[in-house]
Amino acid sequence: MAESSEREAKSAVRTVQILERLAEGDAPTLADLARDLEAPKSSLHVVVQTLIRRGWVQRDEAGRLAIGVRAVRVGTAFVDGDPVVALTAPVLDALVAELDETVHLGRLDGIDIVYLAKRESTQQLRLYSAVGRRLPAYTTALGKALLAGLPDDQLDEHLPARLQPMTEATITDRRQLRTTLAEIRERGWSSDEGENAVGIACLAVPLPLADPPRDALSCSVPAMRFGPDRRRATLAALMRSRDTIVSHLPTG
Repeated sequence: MAESSEREAKSAVRTVQILERLAEGDAPTLADLARDLEAPKSSLHVVVQTLIRRGWVQRDEAGRLAIGVRAVRVGTAFVDGDPVVALTAPVLDALVAELDETVHLGRLDGIDIVYLAKRESTQQLRLYSAVGRRLPAYTTALGKALLAGLPDDQLDEHLPARLQPMTEATITDRRQLRTTLAEIRERGWSSDEGENAVGIACLAVPLPLADPPRDALSCSVPAMRFGPDRRRATLAALMRSRDTIVSHLPTG
């Protein structure tokens, strides 16, 4: 009985590992999975076939694997049922109507920031993003807003072993990052000056819905139309939105 339970536990862990790897979105083959997960192809094949039959994974004619419809349905159910997503929805609607720039709700998850909600700008030139997308937290305004709120002894848990550059502007020095986070903590908002995507600037504010905060609001704007007046207006709108969200928290 103990051996059977142990096998089932290992199978469950392997299933989660496969789904998390496929969530990266680059459509690996079974051989790629075996290499990345450091597991025998034979044992992965059994799990993958089960996931395909159940609709959690799909495979194309070239043998490349991707997240299936069933997994997407579960992910959507999570977002639809998240209380912070529901709380912030009308505020995001108002924010994009005011600014006509792309706005996001993001959450710190491990070393990444995850987009939980998005409102799209009507501008022709705008940021590409999608709900569920994950980005390294240290490269984004959303992520830095939340990293800045962490106790010093927890920060390293949310940073990769090496700070890889996404662009030439990405902060890759740990000491410099800590200095930047201290400045963000002091002023209460963060910025991304092309650190994650060339030509895109972003401002973000943490939402004090937990201690430390784990959700934040942001507005992303092509740098070419993000002059000083526009930046000031955007930051003011984000801070008003934060205050509106806090004012709608249940009391007592």
